[in-house]
Amino acid sequence: MTPAIAIVLAYLLGSIPSGYLVGRIRGVDIRTVGSKNVGATNVFRTLGKGIGVAVMAADIAKGAAAVLVADAIAGQPWTIFAAAAAIIGHVWPVWLRFRGGKGVAVGAGAAAALTPLPFAALFVVWVLIVLGTRYVSVASIVCAAAYAPLVWAFGGSWELIVYAAIASAAVIWLHRKNIARLAAGTELRLSLRSR
Repeated sequence: MTPAIAIVLAYLLGSIPSGYLVGRIRGVDIRTVGSKNVGATNVFRTLGKGIGVAVMAADIAKGAAAVLVADAIAGQPWTIFAAAAAIIGHVWPVWLRFRGGKGVAVGAGAAAALTPLPFAALFVVWVLIVLGTRYVSVASIVCAAAYAPLVWAFGGSWELIVYAAIASAAVIWLHRKNIARLAAGTELRLSLRSR
């Protein structure tokens, strides 16, 4: 019963719609502006850099919290299932009729708690790619593709490697429209100017 509670809590944590809630506080339904996605990148573009960073931090925190709560109440290997549940909650949140974000930030938070060394390496890579290209999608796709190999390289268990591979494949699949826009040369770059 305790593992089931851990998984449900992880899903509910992941499904907290940070971007939507912050937007409503500002009088904006984030689902109606920009890319209409509730994730941090759309918040960054439409409501400003500071708010976007805050939403990203909140999404990372809920991914990490889901893993840590599961570890506290159910232990291993339920942390891995909790990480997956948090990502599922973010992508398909019960509060927003199952239409959420793409799972990158919450997945990063889960990775920070589950696999801190691979996460640290990927965080540096993500920041460098965003600063160098201003394509958040490229940074997210590259880091997703590198996650499972890095978990393996850092000596992660086979369970963690399988989780990393599945989570990464899901994130890349959720970016399929971004990949099409990148191929067509129409993907939007992130503006890093102050706002």
